[in-house]
Amino acid sequence: MLPYGKQTIEKDDIEAVVDALQSDWLTTGPLVTTFETTFAQTVGTQQAVSFSSGTAALHAAMHAAGIGAEANEEVIVPAITFVATSNAVLYQNARPVFADVDPDTLLIDPADVARKITPKTKAIVAMDYAGQPCDYEALRALADQHNLVLISDACHSLGAAIGPNRVGSLADFTCFSFHPIKQITSAEGGMVTTNDPLAATTLKEFRNHGITTDHRQRESRQQHQYAMESLGFNYRLTDLQCALGLSQLAKLSRFTRRRNDIARFYRSLLESIPHVNPLQTRAGIEHAHHLFVIRWDQKSAGLSRDQAFEQLRERKIGVNVHYQPVYQHPYYINRFGDQTGSCPIAERVYQEILSLPIFPLMREENVREVVMQLQAITQAKSNPLSKAA
Repeated sequence: MLPYGKQTIEKDDIEAVVDALQSDWLTTGPLVTTFETTFAQTVGTQQAVSFSSGTAALHAAMHAAGIGAEANEEVIVPAITFVATSNAVLYQNARPVFADVDPDTLLIDPADVARKITPKTKAIVAMDYAGQPCDYEALRALADQHNLVLISDACHSLGAAIGPNRVGSLADFTCFSFHPIKQITSAEGGMVTTNDPLAATTLKEFRNHGITTDHRQRESRQQHQYAMESLGFNYRLTDLQCALGLSQLAKLSRFTRRRNDIARFYRSLLESIPHVNPLQTRAGIEHAHHLFVIRWDQKSAGLSRDQAFEQLRERKIGVNVHYQPVYQHPYYINRFGDQTGSCPIAERVYQEILSLPIFPLMREENVREVVMQLQAITQAKSNPLSKAA
């Protein structure tokens, strides 16, 4: 099975982790600070605070933004995203309000965001779907106009940019994920970037049970006392993971170039297939291509998206679907009721989208095989006697 995503682990990555294993620190050590400092420099922001996962990073950003400080607060999130984006709002006892997406990019639609702002709205979450930055200029204008916090879910978009401005520096808080299929990996892990030093202090306390100092700080000061000043969590990233993250971060440009090369090759091969429409890229964007998503035209293909998914999987092509509108999940229906019709574009495109394999280790013959099978399944539909290639 050709997976839709896969980590790239090289010899120097392994050596970096082994070196960390042989050091005096396995967690809360010097590599945490080095990883954070290097990451901040890479994305062009003043502060970076590491976390145990992208979800933990999202939760911490909501906390640092003051979400849930008052009753009945709302946060606007895109309908098409991984559930963690919306769940982080719930963790802070606020309510997610879902905004529709642009049909050509699946990025949150600023016009629908504007329609859904109320006096209860506290923040807007921009999710860089598939690795493409949102329209931060429009979202920033809305946030400033209504005195809202702008949070970026950039778990897909490390390495992307809008003109000279890197993702990580485009919002009040930007959240990243280092899951194995993302641009770089620390096995699991996350990061929040911000230009607010006070917010960075809040983030660091939140990941450490609400305690104002960590073990390494107390060790260097020869102190044993510590103060828990707020309710936090154990969301720390280990030195082992930071060792891997640092090694991977040095390769980010290479990985991003390779993903873009694969995406361009896909687009050139898919031009001749009328039932396959890749998502569009906004002008002036450097795309990170965490995912390569197409819209499947059932009418011209003669197959539904789900039929195409099943047949491609049978042919060892590990396609996937990202994502069902969050409010259609059973938990959200049970808690907030049936919201069908609230984001009609998201509901429609969910029935059409298909994520094709893309990762740096893919070869051109892998891309050709995927495209060949996309053609073959429709030929098999028109000719039931034909066999899989």
